[in-house]
Amino acid sequence: MALPVLSSSAVKFRRVLAQFPQELSLAFAYGSGVFRQAGASAEQGETNMLDFVFAVDDAVTWHMTNLLKNRSHYSFLKFFGPKKISTIQRYGAGIYYNTLVPCNDRMIKYGVISTDALIEDLFHWKTLYVAGRLQKPVKILAQNENSRLQAALVSNLKSAVTAAFLMLPESFSEEELYMQIAGLSYSGDFRMIIGEDKSKVQNIVKPNVSHFQKLYSTILQDCPQVVYKHHLGRLEASIDKSPEGQFTQLMALPKTLQQKITALVSPPGKNRDVEEILLQVAHDPDCGFVVHQGRSG
Repeated sequence: MALPVLSSSAVKFRRVLAQFPQELSLAFAYGSGVFRQAGASAEQGETNMLDFVFAVDDAVTWHMTNLLKNRSHYSFLKFFGPKKISTIQRYGAGIYYNTLVPCNDRMIKYGVISTDALIEDLFHWKTLYVAGRLQKPVKILAQNENSRLQAALVSNLKSAVTAAFLMLPESFSEEELYMQIAGLSYSGDFRMIIGEDKSKVQNIVKPNVSHFQKLYSTILQDCPQVVYKHHLGRLEASIDKSPEGQFTQLMALPKTLQQKITALVSPPGKNRDVEEILLQVAHDPDCGFVVHQGRSG
């Protein structure tokens, strides 16, 4: 399953992409400069900074070429050269950003991540920084034929649905599902997010339900717990909240989230099996809250 390539306004994004070295395994634009958010005017969308992420197989070579083409984009780190920049890129979320870059009459920022670090985050939610962005609609600008990356992109979406199912009640609306998914990279359960983060999640989802549908429709159609009521134009879900059903979902979660849940439930110093602990969580009436705590911890 390929992520949908959203075609509107493609020309302006491709003009930006043309300014950079083309050795990209994945390039996408995201954020309020790409997708309208509730409360923002169309004019704001046209003036907001454009955000990009570039995944590259060889970060040292990519930065070396980009320093030749776009030296002014870099801070004082340009004086240390591409190897040092690539080393710094590996810290934290594994992404290096150049920001406040003038490009084609707009301000842009762009992050560079290695393909391997991106795949690790997509499969295991090591930081959920870039994986979290890819759980929401983005505009895919370039994607090469890397089957492992493609599998990781799909795995990330499936994991987002699984985590959302665990935190939602037995039945819920389609919009509630997308709110939950969009909230994953903030604090977890959107019902427990307060203040600015909650508004931010609502502002992302409400004007972009059709984009979320495009992103998740194949996964939801293949999910036996979800029924599309086409004549009503809505989704109906009935989630198995039995311990057996929840255990299956917990075992399908990304490794890092499983480890965080395990650390919450298992006392320090006890070497209990992850599977054993997840089985215990599956029997807990507050299973969804434990998953939320693991996600936001």
